[in-house]
Amino acid sequence: MRDPMELITFHNEVQFLEPPILIHAFSGFVDAGGGVRQLAEHILENCDHTLIASFDVDELIDYRARRPKMQFVVDHFSSVEFPSIDVHDVLDANGKHFLLISGPEPDYQWNRFLSATDVIVNRYNVELAIGVSAIPWPMPHTRPLGLTVHGNDPGLIFGAGSVIGEIEVPGHVGALVEFHLGQNGLKSMGITAQVPHYLAQFDYPQGALALLDGLMAGPDIAIPRGDLTELAAKSLANITEQLSGNEEFAAVVQALEGQYDQIAEALNSGAGGVADADIPSADQIAAQVEAFLAEIDSAKEADKESDL
Repeated sequence: MRDPMELITFHNEVQFLEPPILIHAFSGFVDAGGGVRQLAEHILENCDHTLIASFDVDELIDYRARRPKMQFVVDHFSSVEFPSIDVHDVLDANGKHFLLISGPEPDYQWNRFLSATDVIVNRYNVELAIGVSAIPWPMPHTRPLGLTVHGNDPGLIFGAGSVIGEIEVPGHVGALVEFHLGQNGLKSMGITAQVPHYLAQFDYPQGALALLDGLMAGPDIAIPRGDLTELAAKSLANITEQLSGNEEFAAVVQALEGQYDQIAEALNSGAGGVADADIPSADQIAAQVEAFLAEIDSAKEADKESDL
């Protein structure tokens, strides 16, 4: 493996009075509804922050899969926006510092990227790492989003855990970072928002809001809500308006509502109640995830073919 230090450029040096928490938020693959991307943007827009390091995206990103945005004005190209994977020192609402690694999920050199993450963790003596993700889930938009909290230490898991026992999922960098850091002895956890599967391809601020609530419910982090609550309410109103009058869709939502309510009732009934509920099996949930990922892959292939 080439030196992982060569993947990182440090811009500013910082000193922490106490070991910081590290939040890692990778958009793209496991980011249903854009919840992870919107959360990272929200944090940087609503908290004071300093860019302290960047990763070499030329080594990590497939530009044909995620083409840089270019601006064309009248008769010339005026700008280009390359993706970035950055490390920020962020100051929360209570004056506490934490680290945020955010940007698109790397396409290449995953093991080298994990080693580069170790450099960040060791350099700043990180005490806890938290990954955020958003997955498509068979649930209606008319009910509160669920959160799954997971980690390598039972003491880290607050709120609702998973309703499934065991499931095989496609590997992704956020999960690998969580697993890798945990294997190295660091307290490592993740917060996953469950986004209605039929809205996974659209920006869905409710996902970002759910992840924000999850971050503030567990570790000692205070992040202003800003206008995220208002954006989520407007999004829900727009969805309701656009889908009104669609009888076929209404039937789907009604079925999902019944399933959601049955599971919620079973969970509230105590031990043994969940087993009697019509909870989707691990295979059914995996099928939803695989279908979602297949749609993404098909869209990417179509984009590549259109450029030939």
